[in-house]
Amino acid sequence: MADDLFDEPSNAGHFEPLAARLRPRNLDEYLGQEHLLGAGKPLRQAIAHGQIHSMILWGPPGIGKTSLARLLANEANAFFLSISAVLAGVKDIRDAVQQARQQQQAYGRKTILFVDEVHRFNKSQQDAFLPYVEDGTILFVGATTENPSFEVNNALLSRCRVYVLQRFSDEQQVQLIDKALSSERGLVSKQLKIADAERKLLVQAADGDARRLLNLLEIASDLLDTGGTLGADVLAQVLTGDVRRFDKGGDLFYEQISALHKSVRGSDPDAALYWFVRMLDGGCDPLYIARRVVRMASEDIGNADPRGITLALNAWDVQERLGSPEGELALAQAVTYLAAAPKSNAVYNAFNQAREDVRQMPSYDVPVHLRNAPTRLMKDLSYGAEYRYAHSEPDAFAAGVNYFPTEMLPVQYYQPVERGLEIKIGEKLRHLRSLNEQYRNQQDDKE
Repeated sequence: MADDLFDEPSNAGHFEPLAARLRPRNLDEYLGQEHLLGAGKPLRQAIAHGQIHSMILWGPPGIGKTSLARLLANEANAFFLSISAVLAGVKDIRDAVQQARQQQQAYGRKTILFVDEVHRFNKSQQDAFLPYVEDGTILFVGATTENPSFEVNNALLSRCRVYVLQRFSDEQQVQLIDKALSSERGLVSKQLKIADAERKLLVQAADGDARRLLNLLEIASDLLDTGGTLGADVLAQVLTGDVRRFDKGGDLFYEQISALHKSVRGSDPDAALYWFVRMLDGGCDPLYIARRVVRMASEDIGNADPRGITLALNAWDVQERLGSPEGELALAQAVTYLAAAPKSNAVYNAFNQAREDVRQMPSYDVPVHLRNAPTRLMKDLSYGAEYRYAHSEPDAFAAGVNYFPTEMLPVQYYQPVERGLEIKIGEKLRHLRSLNEQYRNQQDDKE
């Protein structure tokens, strides 16, 4: 578990993976995260002033979270301990704390305890760190691909600063390829050559993940003799069946479905198509997308174009019946239709307001005139006696009838917008409300 940067790793040598061999040895070699480590930036300032603190490193896979934690220990002349939340338990935490105490007592050194995938620890396991972070036994550095606000408990989160790490840009990935090909620790001995087109293919396949990029490059190099050119034929073997990163339960998942939903709401069919295809390209289940598209039809189009929900349900049905690619094309049709359709959230707002009222108000009885009377007893109790059958009234509308509970004032939850079919719906409702008003005025005059 212990891995002191001042000792030579036991597995050092040619048989280390390329990504491990190219791990940066100091901050100057560290690639990316300029927003944190550039001149004058917060984390760089903390390091320069010897103020390294407990922190959470949050970002996608393969962007250097572990490397940065190691470099922090190096810069602070601290003992480095690493555990993985996937494999470790409370016993491992206690063992790490014991080693940290020994380092403090024997050498006067601080200990950085790096916890990879800290979000995998449950609340009690996370709570186990708290006293040792508080008393300074350890400097806690957690790494996570998940949003710490949801996955790290508040007690631990309040004792750490959160730093958001960004994925590598295409340009930075190209720099990493160049470094791998030219470094003595990398592939320089193989004298490989890669054309720009193949570099671009590698960068696209890695999708911002440096570790993945180097792994793909290393696999490709193993297929070549020394001095060879890494061409399209070799890359095709390496990349066959590859799909880009799509975190099916994490932030990226919710970020992309959010982008799709907001593109539809924003009436941009082109952007909506882009995010739809991005999710498919990453391996997202089309049936999940279908369910969310139905939600979009209700939430953002509603009665402005009621055909939207029908089309969304039909697309879902096609996906279930025919699968790919026919179902995906039907979903694309629904997505573009909804994006181009007139927008209304009137039903969504009305539903939420009505639900909130029901939660807060008493459970009022149904008014007697709205109750059915299937038995003699119910008829004797006058159930439904004053009910006015709408179809027997002019224009099938019983003006002046109150359908709310007697104790509750009528509320206009549904407010149609001036778009699409809701223009006509709004006109109709205003006419009916005016008839109600006329009827009530007439009743007042009679009294």
